[in-house]
Amino acid sequence: MRVITGKYKGRKLAAPSGHEIRPTSDKVKEAMFSILTDRIYGSRVLDLFAGTGSIGIEALSRGAEYCVFGDNSGESLRLVKENLAHCKVEEKTRVVPGDFKKVLKNLEGKFDIIILDPPYNGGMMPDAFRLIEEFQLLDDEGVIVAEHRKEEILPDETGGFIKIKERKYGIVVLSIYAKI
Repeated sequence: MRVITGKYKGRKLAAPSGHEIRPTSDKVKEAMFSILTDRIYGSRVLDLFAGTGSIGIEALSRGAEYCVFGDNSGESLRLVKENLAHCKVEEKTRVVPGDFKKVLKNLEGKFDIIILDPPYNGGMMPDAFRLIEEFQLLDDEGVIVAEHRKEEILPDETGGFIKIKERKYGIVVLSIYAKI
């Protein structure tokens, strides 16, 4: 696992030892950032269900101003902190431990980009969208990027958001949402 491009290009990131944490593949990560190209520079990013932190670190590498990493797993939190230290980006970040509901409840301000990559088939997407809207965490011009398996069909409208784009990469789908 590595940072693909930008300021931290080529930095190797610590990877999980088992199969509990599923890092986003380089192919999907590159596709995601190709979609987000015009939105990254100077943005505030939320990497929810952060896993190893590779998505948020990639955003920082490409010019994001600030990134919050949220996760419930002790292993994930350890990996995120290790990877942030390795890339020397701690001052541009905040790590929030807890399940996604607790993380969303304890955030302040709005985000330009919110990345949702929960455990596949965990049924967490609807609640995540609802809470993002309830706590008004997405900037008016912001987007939510939801990574999910192709078998999990996300609705065209959910929690005050509308799907504006969807791209499939093998078994993985990226669904992009904006405010209605």
